[in-house]
Amino acid sequence: MSRHPASVLLSLLTLALLSGCDLTPATDPPAPAPGPVTPAPTSPAPTTLADRTVPLAQAASATLDVPFSGTWSAVSVPAWLRLSQQAGSGNVAFTVTADRSLATPLAADQQTLSAPMTLSWSSGTGSAARSGTVTWTVTATQYSLTGRVTAPAQAQGNDIGTAAPPTRTDTASLAAAGASGVIVRYRAAAGTLSAQTQVQQVQTQLQAVTRQATRSLTSAGITGQAIRPLSSRSVAVQVNDVPAALAALRADPSVESVTPDVILRAQATAAPVTPTDQYAPLQWAYPLTGYGAVWRDMEGGAYSRAVTVAVIDTGIRFDHPDLKGQLWRPGEGAMDLITETSNGDGDGPDTDPTDPAVTGRSTGSHGTHVTGIIAARWGLNDASCAMCSLTGVVGATRNANVKVLPIRVIDATGNATESDVAVAIRYAAGLPVSVNGVMTRTPHAAQVINLSLGGATSAANAQEMCSAVQEATAAGSLVVAAAGNGYGTLPYYPAACPGAVAVASVTLSGGSAPIRSAFSNAYPQVQLAAPGGADPYTQGTFNGGTLNGQAFPDMILSTSWDYQKNEPNYELEVGTSQASPQVAALAALLLSKGVTTDAAGTLARLNATATDLGAAGRDDQFGYGLINAAAALNAPAVSSGHGLSLQDARGQTFQPALDALGRFQAWLGDGTYRAVAGEDLNGNGIYGESGERRDERTFTLSATQPSVDLGDLQAR
Repeated sequence: MSRHPASVLLSLLTLALLSGCDLTPATDPPAPAPGPVTPAPTSPAPTTLADRTVPLAQAASATLDVPFSGTWSAVSVPAWLRLSQQAGSGNVAFTVTADRSLATPLAADQQTLSAPMTLSWSSGTGSAARSGTVTWTVTATQYSLTGRVTAPAQAQGNDIGTAAPPTRTDTASLAAAGASGVIVRYRAAAGTLSAQTQVQQVQTQLQAVTRQATRSLTSAGITGQAIRPLSSRSVAVQVNDVPAALAALRADPSVESVTPDVILRAQATAAPVTPTDQYAPLQWAYPLTGYGAVWRDMEGGAYSRAVTVAVIDTGIRFDHPDLKGQLWRPGEGAMDLITETSNGDGDGPDTDPTDPAVTGRSTGSHGTHVTGIIAARWGLNDASCAMCSLTGVVGATRNANVKVLPIRVIDATGNATESDVAVAIRYAAGLPVSVNGVMTRTPHAAQVINLSLGGATSAANAQEMCSAVQEATAAGSLVVAAAGNGYGTLPYYPAACPGAVAVASVTLSGGSAPIRSAFSNAYPQVQLAAPGGADPYTQGTFNGGTLNGQAFPDMILSTSWDYQKNEPNYELEVGTSQASPQVAALAALLLSKGVTTDAAGTLARLNATATDLGAAGRDDQFGYGLINAAAALNAPAVSSGHGLSLQDARGQTFQPALDALGRFQAWLGDGTYRAVAGEDLNGNGIYGESGERRDERTFTLSATQPSVDLGDLQAR
């Protein structure tokens, strides 16, 4: 409130005295007119600053105006706070605004956030000059979320059990319980079996009971899909209409009994497959996307259809022992299409895309790294050097019938021309191209093409590459490309070409949902996300692995080459270059298993089974979400846990603890969130993915709605 001059204050008091309704006219002589009034002296502004606390409570911001005579500057401000002014002279005046979510810990267990900001100050001149620093501690009260995660009751068992029992005992209910057909037992067969003729007599009786069952079904107008004798008196019959078959066969006087052939189900989940290769425990991207279940599924031998994945990159090291037998070699379609020879690493286009050593080269082989993510061998490798690992790493495709077609377009300095990339895309798709003036085409056209390359060029400049993508798509190839590592929103080409599948990168968060890698470009053409690792400047270590006694960074480990020693090695890399081949590998497995049969169906399956991250639905950061190999390939369950994850609209994830009854309380910042309670069947620690039971809620917290109770979230 402002202060009034004394003369004005006197006038206000006089009016107040005259306002009483029971006062009589004054008889005293009038007071003399007031003389001039001197304003009260004001205190000079302080010439020093002191430590203080700035409480925001539950407000989004607070405005400060601290008297001061001098100059000041905010030299250290926490990342979750923003100041409207960083420096000034005179009063320290600014508005501080909090973005609480940036300071909320993963466990969301801090009711009050607190962080210091440092201000430097100076005042006076000459002998009166003074300076120093102060700490102003900002506190902010978080908003509250409560609820409980509940799971459906489940029957317990060790080995096998039936489906849930029907509520009635009639034939329709029995059939509904789950039966593939009926088991028919006929009245006792005549005669006895001697030792000398036992085999022949059994065979005769099995044939007889099969004919008898055929007659019974035929007379009842029921067609048996298959009849399998079980003994001299019983057969199993597959039928479509179980209730009708039960009723008809029970009316046959030769039938002693007939029952549904009830389907039994395993009560325990299958164990995930864990590779035994030396560095496989450090390859955290595969468990994150459900490959423990996929590799278990592969043991059934269903991944038998031949698929080729073209890796258009720096070429390959054919002599890497962890890639032996996984590649199409020179003479089998492998190709070097680099037209430039001025970099000292090429002799023009030829059929040998070996990634070469050149003078001064210190980087590893990018194309070899990308290829290993897809197809590195499992198990023992050939000995190649004294200190080389005998087993190394593993690739996603394991023993599926998948091979990589190496096509070289990037030189040893990391550069490629758009024209070479365009030719490579067409060549990979099996289209005829001109190489050294001769028309040629690969004998192994790729159903999947991977492009871990790109740049922030314009759509107009990328026209030739985009035309090649469209032609390859029309020829039946699925073109997968890295979305770019530009830390921004610029589209990168060829990923942004119409028809290409642009892949963003995610990394571990420490919680049950991954987050976008800071470097991963976000734009409307992004369709899917896959593990590409943490920002190399902030290297997270959430994967839990150790190497040489140190926490292993959340980076992607794969095959590479040591050009200084000229021997195979294994390197850590991060980027959308590492995310893209994971999508390509999963696409190849969908085709190899026969879940899908063409590029369009494969992309639709990838999108439909992806784990939605960030804002609900497709978004520029994650596309349709993180690839889910187990769901896409209908792999068996390998776990049965339940849990909860929270994500805000920016894709940040939080993991509040559940107590023994599934209850939780989370302390969060303002914003709109998604809470997903669900089961985890593929063992990747992400709850409620495609094919898993889930309960999802959206809620908003703010200063006007500081608490929300979600009630029971039922993962069923």
